[in-house]
Amino acid sequence: MPPQILTQISPKLAFVLSTIIIAIMGVTMIGFGWVPHLSLILAICVLLAIGLIKGLSFDEMQSQMAVGVLRGIGAIYLFFFIGLMVSALMMSGAIPTLMYFGFELISPQFYYISAFVLTSIIGVALGSSLTTVATLGVAFIGMSHAFDANVAIAAGAVVSGAFFGDKMSPLSDTCTIASSIVGIDLFEHIRNMTYTTVPAWILTFGLFWLLSGDTTTSDLSQVRALQTQLVDSGLVHGYSVLPFVVLVVMALCRINAIYTIICTIVVALIITYVHSSPSLSDLGGYFFSGYHPAESLDLGEVGGMLSRGGVNSMFFTQTIVILALSLGGLLTALGILPALLTGIKDSLTTSGRAIAAAAMSALSINVLIGEQYLSLLLSGTAFRPVFERLNLHPKNLSRTIEDAGTVINPLVPWSVCGVFISQALGVSVIEYLPYAFFCYLSFFLTIIFGFSGITITKTNTTTQPVVTPS
Repeated sequence: MPPQILTQISPKLAFVLSTIIIAIMGVTMIGFGWVPHLSLILAICVLLAIGLIKGLSFDEMQSQMAVGVLRGIGAIYLFFFIGLMVSALMMSGAIPTLMYFGFELISPQFYYISAFVLTSIIGVALGSSLTTVATLGVAFIGMSHAFDANVAIAAGAVVSGAFFGDKMSPLSDTCTIASSIVGIDLFEHIRNMTYTTVPAWILTFGLFWLLSGDTTTSDLSQVRALQTQLVDSGLVHGYSVLPFVVLVVMALCRINAIYTIICTIVVALIITYVHSSPSLSDLGGYFFSGYHPAESLDLGEVGGMLSRGGVNSMFFTQTIVILALSLGGLLTALGILPALLTGIKDSLTTSGRAIAAAAMSALSINVLIGEQYLSLLLSGTAFRPVFERLNLHPKNLSRTIEDAGTVINPLVPWSVCGVFISQALGVSVIEYLPYAFFCYLSFFLTIIFGFSGITITKTNTTTQPVVTPS
């Protein structure tokens, strides 16, 4: 049930109020460095004051905030299970083993391709673009100097691969948010994203191949050191990838995401006890606080890569989701979102225009506020009624906001991801931006597919996507 409209306002007033809200969040997050939670709470307080001025009771507005949260309750529940699964995949050795064999792909002759492919693999395994950048990305920048490679191109390859992983991994919070905000299954969302993501990945691979060339050295000592540290963790075993096999097979069989995750966790626990014997107390600690290698092991950078997961790691994102959905409920109840959409309703008559508008909304929020999660949550909430009116399947919307929200954030110098990456890699956003091919190819492809009708699914289509007129 969508939030009810408690009061009507004009599109002009809606534009003014939305500008004020965006300014509040932009100034507090970018200017003052606040975490998004505080900015969202302040914006909610401003909207509550506006509602009281317009004669609405607090109970009425609170109930509509709750309705807004209910629309994304699936994401809130799913985050608990994802936190558990990440811990299970770590302690079983599934992720460490995948990382170990992934390092074998590094080629000095095709260095940029190696950086892109490997960060893509590790990004999917970790489900976190920033973790991938802060660990493997930093290592690649260090190797770039040793190989006399172009650091900006290497950084672009790292960012492209890391955000491919963030976009496509079932462990990713942005992936979960995008699917849940529109009300579809996580793995249905991931399958539908392949239509734009795979072409973008292949084109990016080709561009990095064109930029590749011989390097002055083939010293892979840093790679070998990382592999040695992974082996020293005691988690690298060929059979440890079995939980990933279960995860992929069940996802392809279109089994519900939570059931798939539970089965993956069970298999991962069985594998864990094949090579180690954690106590039930240890398991409880891993599942809540995340897996951490034994303190007696000196694993260097790898130790940070492997310290992941746990229900506790999901709380930051879950609370953002709750607050942002509450904000969306208030924006609807006060008539702000409906009035804004009414202002452009006459122009949003085709799938191409609706997708372009949703994509530009996600991009604009990234630029104005610099927050990845809000670009997904606010755009998904605002355009869900538009897609319903045009009989467009909601998975079209979730794919669009990922293509224009998740992967655009690292291209904005003042965004959360942009600031973090530039500091971690020592390469400014402006320097790596021209080479982060995957990020803007995803955006352009989603616009092109929207207007051409390729892979755009109508709500009455239950199987493969069909071509619809733009």
